Amino acid sequence: MTFPSGFFVIDKPSGVTSFSMVSLVRRLTGVRRVGHAGTLDPLATGVLPVAVGQAARLIEYMDAESKTYVARVRFGAATDTYDAEGALTANGDAALATPATIAALLPAFTGDIDQIPPAYSAIKLAGKPLYKYARAGEPVNLTARRVHIERITVLGFEVPDTELEVVCGKGTYIRSLAHDLGQRLGCGSHLAALRRTASGGFGIEDTVTPEALSRLAEEGRLEDALLAPDRAVERLRAAIVGGEHAGDVAAGRNVSLALVPGVPEAGASEICRVYDVAGCFLGVLEARAGGAWHPAKVLARA
Repeated sequence: MTFPSGFFVIDKPSGVTSFSMVSLVRRLTGVRRVGHAGTLDPLATGVLPVAVGQAARLIEYMDAESKTYVARVRFGAATDTYDAEGALTANGDAALATPATIAALLPAFTGDIDQIPPAYSAIKLAGKPLYKYARAGEPVNLTARRVHIERITVLGFEVPDTELEVVCGKGTYIRSLAHDLGQRLGCGSHLAALRRTASGGFGIEDTVTPEALSRLAEEGRLEDALLAPDRAVERLRAAIVGGEHAGDVAAGRNVSLALVPGVPEAGASEICRVYDVAGCFLGVLEARAGGAWHPAKVLARA
């Protein structure tokens, strides 16, 4: 029997890689087509959506979703990796970091900002990850990238640590944010701990631990933790098509959709999720010129 497609949302523990969670799911399900959305560093914990089977085709739509992190920033010490796993590069006066001075800095780090990624990161330069250059001691000219940070909220403060909640878009490095805050204050800082609480439309309430997932597999109840593929695109508008048009979608042919009164017209290249009249999720449609909708992703029916 083929294991169904869907998502396991794993509460990744600290000290393991995101890929190791993919390997776990492959082993438990017997499915080779498994992928994760949004890599978490080994130090980080929290929400890691792992797609099984055809659900992996929907990962690209999850990138547009904002992510939420709870970060513990330690002031008074900077490291080469910008986190607690790196070597100390500078000490400073943690007393420079107060609730008032930190709060005054945060507006400069929200909105669309230019951020330099950590030297120890998986971003590739000339086909090689930056961390390989860093480990070899090879100097690299790091260039800033435009990222979006929607909101930063101070959750707690206890010298030398500050706990921040960060809501941000794709490509944002919380390690860089932690490092940059200390640079601005002149005392140095690094990321002491990080937990992702929301990603790709999933939250902590959706998660299962690796240990619980393994227990469910032993009990033959692994599907109990599997979430439906369309959970990844719930933010999108939905369309329902009849039998003939469901066949068109399955065959990759364009369809026309009638809008419910009061619903705005589709924007250029807008995408929507599509279902048949029985409620079966068929895939994702993309708006085209002339009112046509093209099947951008079609999921085979079980």
